[in-house]
Amino acid sequence: MNTFKPVLTEHIGQPDCHTLSFYKSVGGYTALEKILKMKPEDVTQEVKDSNLRGRGGAGFSTGVKWGFIPKDSNKPKYLINNADESEPGTFKDRLLMNKAPHQMLEGMIIAAYAIGCHTSFIYIRGEFYKEYKILEKTIAEAYENNILGQNILGSNYNLDIVIHRGAGAYICGEETGLIESLEGKRGWPRIKPPFPAIEGYLQSPTIVNNVETLSCIPHIINRGSSWFKSIGPEKGPGPRLFCISGCINKPGVYEEPMGISLKELIYEKAGGIPDDKQLKAVFPGGSSSAILTAEEALDVKMDFEDLVEKKSMLGSAGVIVMDETVDMVQACLNIARFYAHESCGQCTPCREGTVWLVKMLTRLVNGGGKPNDIDMLFEITDNIGGLIDFSKGSYGKTICPFGEAVAWPVRSLVEKFKAEFLEYLPEEKAVA
Repeated sequence: MNTFKPVLTEHIGQPDCHTLSFYKSVGGYTALEKILKMKPEDVTQEVKDSNLRGRGGAGFSTGVKWGFIPKDSNKPKYLINNADESEPGTFKDRLLMNKAPHQMLEGMIIAAYAIGCHTSFIYIRGEFYKEYKILEKTIAEAYENNILGQNILGSNYNLDIVIHRGAGAYICGEETGLIESLEGKRGWPRIKPPFPAIEGYLQSPTIVNNVETLSCIPHIINRGSSWFKSIGPEKGPGPRLFCISGCINKPGVYEEPMGISLKELIYEKAGGIPDDKQLKAVFPGGSSSAILTAEEALDVKMDFEDLVEKKSMLGSAGVIVMDETVDMVQACLNIARFYAHESCGQCTPCREGTVWLVKMLTRLVNGGGKPNDIDMLFEITDNIGGLIDFSKGSYGKTICPFGEAVAWPVRSLVEKFKAEFLEYLPEEKAVA
């Protein structure tokens, strides 16, 4: 019996749920009051003990990430809230900024305190104008009530938060591309190492966390790491916001425990496929994840480990559902066009390879395909994304994971729906 109750979205249906007065009425900022009496390293340890993993896509341990900040550095420390949310099929962070901005803000302040940060940034997607205006009011309320600024809540801790609007680039969702953009430069990802925790914004130690990740922090502080670990699988526990879109009766954001089955999400929570059509395929973690066939999708749990075993990933938890009527070749072309448009152009395999994919798929769709096109598509994705071996990790050929982000969906589509690609070949050229 599922007794899970929403945590992050518990109050989003209430009037004025985005305001400071409402947030305080449901216990808001009690976690902040608590941590201001704690040592920063104890806050970090509590988050580390919770096993909270990043909700932005990579799924790295949040507490471990904070712990990478050097203790002996004389440079200022920075915290950046990644609110860029550009992954197709993902819209959870937008909901949190709309309906629970103070929850996110409290998480930011706690994170900043834990790493010794006194200036923090919210890097928000440029298209999120409504959310930007809400966050402006949220931050103004916080300053007026001594939740931000000097000597927060009577302590000796100071913090300022600045909102920075992006200009609509997918690549700026990658943390080092985001940092470059924040510095006023072209959003080109950096070679790592050094990692941002060592040398990030203005060559200073920097932590980049996602909106949903930060929104979990106040609840961990208030309820404890053991409570958080009791939700879902031990290696990646906690509540998770799943975005469900595509061929589905009730698209939307669903808060469920990590580890819920994808079958339950689709058929029980989101109402199943319209007109009782058959499920054909699912992207479980946004368009950059490898696609799952219906058989795979109905036998997988939505957690980090189980999806890796299926040679895909949880990513941003953007679940894109496709029914039996979807043309997988057209879908592949659509995805390839998106990534070709969004490539920053810094790395040759990605800059050239994405364009090649679009040209070849366009030619195939238009009836000009050649017998060796399937093999060529595999070769191009290998050249962009490198060796895709989920048991050993992936070895990309680009500076950032963008190469894998285009290689995984395209390659998986061609591999798992090869017959549909062959059907587009002229009959006299088709090969079995």
